Amino acid sequence: MTTITFKVTEDEARLIRSRARKEGISVSEYLRRRASVSMPAPQKPRRVRCPHTGAMIFAAPENQPPLTTESVRELLSDFP
Repeated sequence: MTTITFKVTEDEARLIRSRARKEGISVSEYLRRRASVSMPAPQKPRRVRCPHTGAMIFAAPENQPPLTTESVRELLSDFP
C-alpha cells in the first residue's frame, strides 16, 4: 500500500482527528472516505438580463435562495 504525506496546521490536524474519532474510524480511513466522495461537476453560470438595468448578469444557481440585502449583511457581519 502506498503512503501519502502532507502538511497541515495544528488546528487542521486537531479537526481531522476529532472528526475521525467522532465517526469511530482511523484518520486514514476518514481521509480515504472524504477523498472518495464524488463532487458534482461545476456548472457554467447562466447569464441573464437584469430587469432593472438591462445589464447582463450571472443568474443565481437553481438550488440557492435569492441574494437579499439582509443575507449580504449576514455574510459580511464578521468581516473586518
